Amino acid sequence: MRHVLSRTATSAVLLLFSIDILTNVAVSPSDAGMRRETLVLVTAAGEHVMDIEVAETAEEKAHGLMFRTSLADNAGMLFEFGPPQEVTMWMRNTYISLDMVFIRKDGVVHRIEARTEPLSERVIASRGSVAAVLELAGGAAERLGIKPGDRVRHPYFKAN
Repeated sequence: MRHVLSRTATSAVLLLFSIDILTNVAVSPSDAGMRRETLVLVTAAGEHVMDIEVAETAEEKAHGLMFRTSLADNAGMLFEFGPPQEVTMWMRNTYISLDMVFIRKDGVVHRIEARTEPLSERVIASRGSVAAVLELAGGAAERLGIKPGDRVRHPYFKAN
């Protein structure tokens, strides 16, 4: 009987540990080691420095900002896609509204999808070739005055 209790106790500890890991990942995927950097948005309203997480791997891109319940006004996530291409995004398991800023390889803002609908599986397309997407809290693009044609300064973009 002691052996069975030991297995049960071990299983319970492992289950609680697994739940704790899943909860932490769900609440804060940045704990998984996503690179943190800054970038500068250059708009007619001025320059805005943003603290970002960089989604590079397929796993990081797939997880993105899912399960977050908030995003600071000066924070975001940059999804790097390599060679320019048509990019599609969605809001599955994303609890907060986001602004998606689609950016060309030269750092010029191609287009903005503002105030996306949380938890939606509607496909949001770049509508042209882009090299990256910057996700910001919903309403940030309007608040900061970001418009197509504005620039993003970050080492990922050429000709900045």
